[in-house]
Amino acid sequence: MDLFPPGFFDRADPTGDARFYSWPRLVTHIDDHAIAEVGALYAELGITGTVLDLMGSWVSHFRTPPEHLTVLGMNADELADNPAADARVVHDLNTDPHLPLDNEAFDAVVCCVSVDYLTRPVDVFADVARVLKPGGLFVCTFSNRCFPTKAIRGWLSANDAEHCAIVSRYFALAPGWGEPVVDRRTPLNHRGDPLYAVWALTSRG
Repeated sequence: MDLFPPGFFDRADPTGDARFYSWPRLVTHIDDHAIAEVGALYAELGITGTVLDLMGSWVSHFRTPPEHLTVLGMNADELADNPAADARVVHDLNTDPHLPLDNEAFDAVVCCVSVDYLTRPVDVFADVARVLKPGGLFVCTFSNRCFPTKAIRGWLSANDAEHCAIVSRYFALAPGWGEPVVDRRTPLNHRGDPLYAVWALTSRG
């Protein structure tokens, strides 16, 4: 997937995201087993230290929260309810893909079940590399559930394997990343929500 076709990043609802996220949704968007797999992956990868939860909400799915967790999301009330958060940032990445955060401020960045909403993902991935320390880790986890009016059309028309290829391509197109790793976290015969992960390290350091 070298180029994304016209309309790939369009959405059924093109209105600004601030309106859609103006009221809090204190719900989880994947089932308990998939949530447990997110926490297990974070533990396996040894995510600790200073961490950014990108496009986050009221829960961050860590088994044990890192030493310092910043949660960046769209709704202040949701972020305020996140008990693991040490810092909270309200920011719309589809309006401005530049993170309002310092260079090399984080050991790791995570993004759980939200990458499908990004309309300028390559710009966001490039800026995530900027805020990570050399050798820092960026982990995207996702399933097959979403708000369909806000997910990009290219994601909605893709299957699970293609979702993994899409996120891998974001890493490849954005400067500053090493080779991405793709992992299915739930078994093939799993009857609940599937969970997939794609992650990479910054290529500097």
